[in-house]
Amino acid sequence: MLHPASLGFILACAVSLSSSAVILENGMPILWSQTVSQVTELPTQDGILTPDPWRYLNRMSLYRLLIAATDPYMGSMGPGPTENPMWGLALQLGWMQTSGRLADPTGLTTCGLQTGDAMCISPQSWWSCVNHFSSALSFLSAAQHGLMGAGVQVQLQTPAGSEGYCTTYVECSTQYPDAMTKWDAYFQALKASTESALPDNEKKDSILGAYWVAQMGSLQASASCNAKQSHYSSEEVLFANSWMNSAEYVSAAHFHSSLEKSVKFLTPLPSRVLREGDVAPNIADLTPEENHSLSIFSWMRSINTFLGGTLVNMWKGAMCSVTTREQGRQMLEQLLLNPSFATTSFLSLITGMTTSC
Repeated sequence: MLHPASLGFILACAVSLSSSAVILENGMPILWSQTVSQVTELPTQDGILTPDPWRYLNRMSLYRLLIAATDPYMGSMGPGPTENPMWGLALQLGWMQTSGRLADPTGLTTCGLQTGDAMCISPQSWWSCVNHFSSALSFLSAAQHGLMGAGVQVQLQTPAGSEGYCTTYVECSTQYPDAMTKWDAYFQALKASTESALPDNEKKDSILGAYWVAQMGSLQASASCNAKQSHYSSEEVLFANSWMNSAEYVSAAHFHSSLEKSVKFLTPLPSRVLREGDVAPNIADLTPEENHSLSIFSWMRSINTFLGGTLVNMWKGAMCSVTTREQGRQMLEQLLLNPSFATTSFLSLITGMTTSC
């Protein structure tokens, strides 16, 4: 593995070479080649795995190991090697890193700064806190169900003075029972899928459904992170909340967060933390694509408020079958990535799909 200073230099160069967030390096998530590929390469103490999820390479390694452990159950996802839905979480972590969202927002430390400890993930960051509930809970559940090897025990490290971060399967199950139960159900469903007689498209839909139930469980548990939003601008908080709300749409559509599809959705996200006065689509140092994605988030937030919070419910009602969920995934792609796709078309299509359910 490269020296931490060298890794920081690579990240700094990646950020400086483009105004858009850099989420790929040689076709893989940022610094993927520096992560571990075997469970035995993780830190251990007294026979117990002790990865430190507050170091970027350790947290990304958890995702790499999760993807490798669940790939044998992903035959219905498609013929390629990068169809596992957990690629979305790995790429999301890379985007958070290069966009500065894993850094200490209080300014009291250099944790996560390209000019400081670039490999540090700050426990004060709202973004890193939310991501912790996806990475830690899923990994601990997978290990509990034998996906990391028979009898493997895990005790995650946690920064001194940080509260609210569970570190073992038992601890997380006690503090966040709903989320852990849903991850348990996902890994059990994966194992059971190998004996399912369903056609591949229905099996794929079922696996993605269980995955998104688990992922939404993690996001709901991450409500304990909300106090950390006080460290950010009002514009960043609005974006963060819209980003969380967008999960309601992608989960209901059983979005297939493969590497290829996740890259499309993550690339136009803002490449830096938003500041006071940043109002899309007129943020000068962001790309047209980033301004467009922020405008769409703002529109969806506004229309949902205008409709009394019913847009999400309308969407969930329309996602009632394998067929409408496939259509829903295509609509989300058009809405976020195609500037010529009218927002009025989105509403009329939802209405039409709802009546067909």
